[in-house]
Amino acid sequence: MNIQLSTVHFSADQKLVDFVNKKVPKLDTFFEGIIGAEVILKVVKPETANNKVAEIKLSIPGSDYLFAEKQADSFEEAIDLAIDAIRKQLSKYKEKLKDK
Repeated sequence: MNIQLSTVHFSADQKLVDFVNKKVPKLDTFFEGIIGAEVILKVVKPETANNKVAEIKLSIPGSDYLFAEKQADSFEEAIDLAIDAIRKQLSKYKEKLKDK
């Protein structure tokens, strides 16, 4: 799986990059053949709490893409929430494929 990481209004440290590269490939266990993932991390209103946003756009065959955007106090938490949302979407997508 090809993972593309983008950051908006900040630059990610290596620990955060490693976290993304560890978590996102695990989505392969839920659906074989994921083409790629685009992860966008951004800070909204830096002076407020709950200001970290993680967006994950997953390219899958046969469909355009799956998308999840979550906001939390930390990037790690936002990434985990977004991955959970994508995991649910992958399960629904797999069920649709089985029904056909």
